[in-house]
Amino acid sequence: MSSKEALSLKNTRDAENKGDPKRCVTQHTGPFRGPANESKRTQKTQSQGEEQQEAQLRVVGPDDGRSSVVDGDFVIGGVFSMHYYMHTVEHSYTSLPEPLQCTGSLDSRELRFSRAMVFAVEEINNSSDLLPGVTLGYQVHDSCSSVPMAVKVAFQLANGLDPMFDTGEQCSGSATVTAIVGESGSTPTISMLRVIGPFGIPQVSHFSTCACLSDKKQYPTFFRTIPSDQFQAAALAHLIRHFGWTWIGAVRSDSDYGNNGMAAFLQAAQEEGICVEYSEAFYRTNPLSRVQRVADVIRSSTAQVVVAFAATGDMRILLSELERLPSPPRQWIGSETWVTDPDMLRFAMCAGAIGFGIQRSVIPGLRDFLLDLSPQKVSNSPLLTEFWEGAFGWTSTGVGVEEKVCDGSEDIQQLQTPYTDTSQLRVTNMVYKAVYAIAHAIHSIVCEERENSTVYCDNHLHVKPTQVLERLRRVNFSRNGYQVSFDANGDPVPTYELVNWQIGDSGKMEFVTVGRYDASLPPDQMFDMEKEITWVKNSTQVPVSVCSESCPPGTRKAVQKGKPVCCYDCIQCAEGEISNNTDSSDCLICPEEYWPNAERDRCILKPVEFLSFHEVLGIILTACSVGGACLAIATATVFYRHRTSAIVRANNSELSFLLLFSLTLCFLCSLTFIGRPSEWSCMLRHTAFGITFVLCISCVLGKTIVVLMAFRATLPASNVMKWFGPQQQRLTVVSFTFVQALICTLWLVLSPPFPIKNLTTYKEKVLLECDLGSVGAFWAVLGYIGLLSLLCFVLAFLARKLPDNFNEAKFITFSMLIFCAVWITFIPAYVSSPGKFTVAVEIFAIITSSFGLFFLLFVPKCFIILFRPEKNNKKHLMEKTSNDKRY
Repeated sequence: MSSKEALSLKNTRDAENKGDPKRCVTQHTGPFRGPANESKRTQKTQSQGEEQQEAQLRVVGPDDGRSSVVDGDFVIGGVFSMHYYMHTVEHSYTSLPEPLQCTGSLDSRELRFSRAMVFAVEEINNSSDLLPGVTLGYQVHDSCSSVPMAVKVAFQLANGLDPMFDTGEQCSGSATVTAIVGESGSTPTISMLRVIGPFGIPQVSHFSTCACLSDKKQYPTFFRTIPSDQFQAAALAHLIRHFGWTWIGAVRSDSDYGNNGMAAFLQAAQEEGICVEYSEAFYRTNPLSRVQRVADVIRSSTAQVVVAFAATGDMRILLSELERLPSPPRQWIGSETWVTDPDMLRFAMCAGAIGFGIQRSVIPGLRDFLLDLSPQKVSNSPLLTEFWEGAFGWTSTGVGVEEKVCDGSEDIQQLQTPYTDTSQLRVTNMVYKAVYAIAHAIHSIVCEERENSTVYCDNHLHVKPTQVLERLRRVNFSRNGYQVSFDANGDPVPTYELVNWQIGDSGKMEFVTVGRYDASLPPDQMFDMEKEITWVKNSTQVPVSVCSESCPPGTRKAVQKGKPVCCYDCIQCAEGEISNNTDSSDCLICPEEYWPNAERDRCILKPVEFLSFHEVLGIILTACSVGGACLAIATATVFYRHRTSAIVRANNSELSFLLLFSLTLCFLCSLTFIGRPSEWSCMLRHTAFGITFVLCISCVLGKTIVVLMAFRATLPASNVMKWFGPQQQRLTVVSFTFVQALICTLWLVLSPPFPIKNLTTYKEKVLLECDLGSVGAFWAVLGYIGLLSLLCFVLAFLARKLPDNFNEAKFITFSMLIFCAVWITFIPAYVSSPGKFTVAVEIFAIITSSFGLFFLLFVPKCFIILFRPEKNNKKHLMEKTSNDKRY
């Protein structure tokens, strides 16, 4: 009876009995009533006496005859979805409604589940260890996989099968079953729990996997022998991530099973970084247009992998629709419900499908029991009759229809149906374990062990469902090597097999176990692959399903606007950044002294740059420096060999030799600027440069003053030379040089130069440089050199037109002009030159200015000494020039 029917009848009784607020309704429909139930009802009627005389009996309609009932000391209910549709009736509300009826073809797999329950009950009844002397009975019903029929069955299991209403004042009857096995679907299970839960009747499901059923606040009487979808959803997400699929499609049954299972999966997928292109819901009773729309979405999608969290009946409709029109191949990932259903193997388009299934098991004796169907057994059971008719092609007698009569020659051994296939006993074993769990709970209540190790069971003991509920929470046993126990949520230990649809040697599709998943193990040990997987189109290559190709190392992902995070562009890492992993979300900045390689996938040490003796520029500058020093030494040698000659004596040989010595040092000091900077080289290069150049300029300045003094001394009454003799000349050079030495000493003491690694000028390399320490000291050194140079230039300019050939003021003027020009040009070039070129500019200025002094001051004299010896005499030197001016 549906809820609407019960409400209608209740309203009718309320209208007839307005003064009576308490009315109890007990609904019973069923054709098979064993003697035990009959006697119990008779005893109950006799004990109630006068109160029962007020009861009114009302027949609610004939039963559909599809329930299987066997009496026993304790009765176990069983509910299975042996049909997927229910006959739809339009109610007129003017007459009693017709009873609910299942329609559609019989699901032989569900029939096997129900027969496995019967087998388990009979096996227990024949056991001498479990419930000895106690007979278990059963009531097996078909829920049509629908909520109305499941609710009706729940009332039947709670109240009994008699077609009557008990309208008495007392409603003291107890449940007719001690526990229930079922249902196969989560939504019908939830509906049943709403009815039987308040009465404390335990329900152990073999196939209801919705994670919502683990909520003990809502469903305190629920247990199951199959793991929750919470674990399957996590396993599926882990599986998808394992094979690198980040772009998938998702379809689900529009039911508690599909919606809750898909919600758990989508959450786990999000945590694994998996994106879903679409998520579509449908149900087998939806209009065909809805199913077609879902199929069109799958056909037009770019995701190559489709996850289907759907019931078998729903998937059968969807796959039939996909087969109707050509569809691109898809890699199917299935939930346990349909991916291990043998009847689904007929869909060749799903070859290569994978999914998690319950562990395959063996139940000794079950196959013989299933095949032991005599014609009498078949004829006594409407469900078996329907199965037989479908299996052997029987037809009913009708007008114009040829009757096919059963002659007893049918051989069920030759049938190839899910009912007879016991090679893949997965969910069937869950039914088997559920019956045994209930039996063990009852055993712990009614049985006790005597002194002689015998077990005595009281089959007359009144057992309440709440007692069985309490004992179920504590059951822990092993049957056929399979452990049975429940956690605090009523769930078993979650273990799965990874099942792959493969085409066998016979050319038929078959299930192949290729891996295992155990959620009780550590995360790195949960998933274990055992065999190779055959993928879609019978390929051994793992299919690719991504929105965007993986970003190689050296790039990062940039999410495309308005699309999921799995759809992205690959952007090369910026300067100074790397990514050393595939699909990096961000690039990493290299440490200070590191720089990315060309591929930008790793950081390498930055090349160190300094002016080296081994590079071309360093070699050229070294050659110029050494060459200049050699020329100065050679000139000194020439002057020394001709020291008595007129030209050497006339040019103040003492200052000339000192000047050649200082020029040699000037040339050589440039070598301190070449090579890897060190603490000593940094302090030496600038101080040596400053002191040697001041020494050189001091000598030139002394020579200039000597020239001026010499010509002033020729004037009448002039004794100026006595004030600037050799002693004063030496003192002048020492004094000027001492000032520079003092500046350099203070520089080295207070803030000396030191080597540094310049990481700012160039990003991609390290410059080894000498930090000046004190910039003011550096410019003070250069400024002092410039001051002396300027003074020397002015004095030489004043003496440029003095008479006689030995007057070298002209050459000093030009040499100072070149010197000043070089160092004035040096300042902007030094400031703007980067890296080692700063050093090269300074070396160039040193060498150029040194060569300027050398060539202008000594080359003309060496030319006369070596190539014009006839001019190397006092007479030639004393000759007046044509443009002499008298002073």
